Amino acid sequence: MSATHLDVREAIAGRRSVRAFRPDPVPRERVAEILAIASRAPSGTNMQPWRVHVLAGAAKEALSRAVRAAHDAGPAGGAEYRYYPETFFEPYLSRRRKVGWDMYGLIGIEKGDHAAMHAQHGRNYVFFDAPVGMIFTIDRRLEIGSWLDYGMFLQNVSLAARGFGLETCPQAAFAPHQGVVREALNLDESEVVVCGMALGYEDRDAPINALQTQRAAVEEFADFSGFDGA
Repeated sequence: MSATHLDVREAIAGRRSVRAFRPDPVPRERVAEILAIASRAPSGTNMQPWRVHVLAGAAKEALSRAVRAAHDAGPAGGAEYRYYPETFFEPYLSRRRKVGWDMYGLIGIEKGDHAAMHAQHGRNYVFFDAPVGMIFTIDRRLEIGSWLDYGMFLQNVSLAARGFGLETCPQAAFAPHQGVVREALNLDESEVVVCGMALGYEDRDAPINALQTQRAAVEEFADFSGFDGA
């Protein structure tokens, strides 16, 4: 299995959150290589705040059973950090709604079908049937700078995977189930679950993988000054 030849632009622009995978296995050595490449992410004073728990086979299935059972039992409330604001506001509310309904539309879930939405959200906990699931943790004593560094590492994992013909889906959905994940993986109390990530080969026949998210134009989020003609 050799790396594909993606240039940087193609690797970044073509990255998507894939939500249906083929069962084809990914060797441990390949995952280790992806993580080694990703570890070149910058971090303040080279602290490298990431820790990764890589799961496949029975280990992945055991975690999935535990977290999915917790998901089905009722609302989760175990997150140790706030991912979203308490109240959404524009332009973020409209963006969130659009991607949600675009995704549900592809798989035939109608507005108000809460059971179907719950079931689809539960697909996170089987890593969308990917052969490899990863849980990322950080030492709770670290500060926001290390969390910023962590984001760059996670992006590197996704991009490095694409270089080997693999795709990913970062999954904040695991964070609210900290306690279940901690028990299942026997994590130390010092470790905070940042997110999960599915890794594998995309199922290109799955309707949900046709989702194309939109991005705001550069002019909407960037200011330029000091350039010729500006």
